[in-house]
Amino acid sequence: MKARFRLGERVRIASRACAAHHRTPAYAKGRTGTVERVCGAFGRPEALATGGDGGPLQTLYRVRLRQADLWPGYRGRPGDTLEIEIYEHWLEPA
Repeated sequence: MKARFRLGERVRIASRACAAHHRTPAYAKGRTGTVERVCGAFGRPEALATGGDGGPLQTLYRVRLRQADLWPGYRGRPGDTLEIEIYEHWLEPA
């Protein structure tokens, strides 16, 4: 499976609603970060959570986000970051 995004690429985490189980935290939706790692292809959590086979497989990425972009009024160091793993179908080009 070919990854859609590459290391260092800027991506936006989709800001859409999803009534089913998913691994995309609400605080990260709509935020922009950088692909830090391509983790591989895995079953979709939305399908696995409901007893499905997880298909089709989706590429999982580790995305680095600036803490100041996530939390209004963040008081930590300007360079503080958070890394989260996000499936490809939740990512858009930034």
